[in-house]
Amino acid sequence: MPQITLTLPDNSEKAVECGISGLEIAKSISEGLARKAIAVKLGEKILDLNRPLTESGKFRIITASNEDADSLFVLRHSCAHVLAEAICALYPGTRLAYGPPVEDGFYYDLATPTPITHADFERIEKKMAEIIKEDRPFTRIEVSLEEALKRTEGDKYKRDNVDRAVARGDKVFSFYVTGTSTGSASDGWEDLCAGPHVPSTGKLKAFKVQTLAGAYWHGDQNSDQLTRVYGTCYADKAGLESYLKFLEEAKKRDHRRIGQEMDLYHIEDHSPGMVFWHPHGTILVNVLKDFVRKEITKRGYKEVITPEIVDKSLWIKSGHADKYDSNMFKTLAGDRDMAVKPMNCPCHIEIFNQGLKSWRDLPLRLAEFGKCHRNEPAGTMHGLMRVRGFVQDDAHIFCTEEQIAEEVSDFCSLVKDLYKVFGFEKITVKFSTRPETRVGSDELWDKAEHALEEATKLAGLEYKLNPGEGAFYGPKLEFVLKDSLGRDWQCGTIQVDFNMPARLGAEYVGKDNQKHIPVMLHRAALGSIERFIGILTEEFAGDFPFWLAPVQARVLPVSEKFGEYAESVRKSLEAANIRAEIDNSNEKVGYKIRLGELAKIPYLLVVGEKEAADNAVSVRKRKEGDLGKKSLAEFIDFALG
Repeated sequence: MPQITLTLPDNSEKAVECGISGLEIAKSISEGLARKAIAVKLGEKILDLNRPLTESGKFRIITASNEDADSLFVLRHSCAHVLAEAICALYPGTRLAYGPPVEDGFYYDLATPTPITHADFERIEKKMAEIIKEDRPFTRIEVSLEEALKRTEGDKYKRDNVDRAVARGDKVFSFYVTGTSTGSASDGWEDLCAGPHVPSTGKLKAFKVQTLAGAYWHGDQNSDQLTRVYGTCYADKAGLESYLKFLEEAKKRDHRRIGQEMDLYHIEDHSPGMVFWHPHGTILVNVLKDFVRKEITKRGYKEVITPEIVDKSLWIKSGHADKYDSNMFKTLAGDRDMAVKPMNCPCHIEIFNQGLKSWRDLPLRLAEFGKCHRNEPAGTMHGLMRVRGFVQDDAHIFCTEEQIAEEVSDFCSLVKDLYKVFGFEKITVKFSTRPETRVGSDELWDKAEHALEEATKLAGLEYKLNPGEGAFYGPKLEFVLKDSLGRDWQCGTIQVDFNMPARLGAEYVGKDNQKHIPVMLHRAALGSIERFIGILTEEFAGDFPFWLAPVQARVLPVSEKFGEYAESVRKSLEAANIRAEIDNSNEKVGYKIRLGELAKIPYLLVVGEKEAADNAVSVRKRKEGDLGKKSLAEFIDFALG
């Protein structure tokens, strides 16, 4: 009998018979492990526990665990099938499209004869629980194309899935039955699926049906509209309860709700994906810009402003029109084809190209809080996190090849310094290499990737390789921060570009008195200002640090006769660079305090007869309460302390 060699997690090797199942291997180790096992991983493939193993490679047995991404993948994929079976039982005539596991859960796209509502979740979950209690096996059936076509006859979506599999070159097609099957007959529920699944439905211990959304078949807006039912599944109830608590906390921190409560911004149908910043939100934007501006000015950046609409010929030369066309907004100016800029880089090269540049001018660091527009699909937009119009804290560094490492290293230090101010110290760096769709020769890409790798060594950066995810013009580093809820956010980036400067005619005179093409480093520290404010809003739950808060102090006169004194206090605070406003409403002071707390204002300053007589204020600090009476000068020193 031929053998294969399995490399176990401890790097030891085990020779086994070709065709042995993962379950048999688990049993050979211990009966306890066999009972806990839900799947195996061979190389990069996750396989059913009963699948025959026919190749050598790295091997491990997967058990149910909330800490193992592979384990959750199998559990959630299996739970998606149970969800689909339950809905089919409750809504006869349901047609199934597609049901994959996703981050934090799973979904199933389907078409039901009558609409599903949130009120139906309880009975769907009850039916799922019945299926799980029956502990029916997931049985894999592999069939020929002829049999696959027979099994999907009259089923529009599953037949389409078979057709697409044929187009990929698949020869064998798999169905899964929750129950048993012999040949073409089965006594259980069946679904076309590549797998893998847990051994039986009883392995699914903790699940929740969560929400509904609309979806188009294969994401095509011109195709059938389906219902997408989302759910999640964990290895045990503790994992599920922890996740549901996380969702509740995330809901409390939702920047869309907080943004409305704090009157920061709104987005409306007249301009989808574009932000209307209100006065308080505009303060937040400007404070953030000023903070970044101060830091980059110290590092030798020169700020510029470029147009938002540029002749399309520039985007053709830069490569954007070819590689990024679907994301660009176009317009006409008379008979000229124009495009709204999705990025600032070509415009910065146009500035570089004005006047002769020497090696002595390099590195030249051009920064811009540039307004960009990208035609994001309607279904992907989400509050401030993904919009169509946004401002980047963008910059482009024109330098020599010899200067790349130091410039990239300096930028890495800048990113760490900026993030640390906001309390983000857990930063993951991803090294994204050449994508399939790109400009430039492999030789230039080799040079760019090598230069970026050398820069990471100088910066002392550890990174995770992210193959194929670079920009179309160059490899990049992506800076991913982790917030207080453990969520990852990709914000800062830096790309090494040997391509675009040459395409747009950028040159400088070197020490040899000859013309050379500069290297261009594209970089953004915070990324989109809109997105970063969304992240900060959720990180702080609206309780921004004092220096960042749109309103830092609110003056609360106990009655209108102290309005004049309240105004003098406000002016004194403004003169000391403390952003302040007055609540001049006729409400009682207790209600004013409550409103101030809801507005998350750091300091509430109550003023009445005693305070006016002593040129003082009674201070309430958010989350700390009453701090007593302080002279106005004392409070200013205390607040700015």
